[in-house]
Amino acid sequence: MIVPASDAVFQEAARLLKQGGLIAFPTETYYGLGVDPFNSEALRRLFAVKRRAENKPVLVLVKDQEQVSLLAENVPTELQHLMNRFWPGPLTLVCPARAELPKLLTGGTNTVGIRQSPDATARLLLAAFGRPITATSANRSGEMAAVTAAEVEVAFNSEIDLIIDGGRTPGGAGSSLVGYGEQGLRCVREGRISFAKILRLLATKESRKQEKTFFSFL
Repeated sequence: MIVPASDAVFQEAARLLKQGGLIAFPTETYYGLGVDPFNSEALRRLFAVKRRAENKPVLVLVKDQEQVSLLAENVPTELQHLMNRFWPGPLTLVCPARAELPKLLTGGTNTVGIRQSPDATARLLLAAFGRPITATSANRSGEMAAVTAAEVEVAFNSEIDLIIDGGRTPGGAGSSLVGYGEQGLRCVREGRISFAKILRLLATKESRKQEKTFFSFL
């Protein structure tokens, strides 16, 4: 069922999510499929509807940086810098996952992809729910992601409890995925924000840090 975004619809969507429901909503890239990321049954339904392999993790949207701690065991300093610079925006940061997160969410990788979306509809939905929400692209695995509510309905018909219509999304490149490990920063997927731009930001940050340290000894 497609419904235009409104305060009443956000409250209904939050109610459905709390009951293990599956919804669709717009983000700054494509429409996403949303469930409660801490609900294993809801995640199983999401994977079945999307026909997604269970070893593929699902990214999660947060309302603000404070919610990151609900998902991530810790945030490496480099990723924190990127969070401060690019959020809200199309940058998904792959962080070490809290041990208690459902395995379906992490795909057994022990990491979790997290993003703060700048999309107004997504942000109002997150505020209404009060917790993070999954936002894997609204499509069957291997098919084109939906950019409109109507495309979501065609792809899934009655398999989704609620489709929030927030207008046409930009489509094109998805969010960039960046992680951090023993070898340093790594590009998991190039997207809206180029990896070169990300590296330049961190290089500038490190240069300023070294400069500050140098002058502190003068």
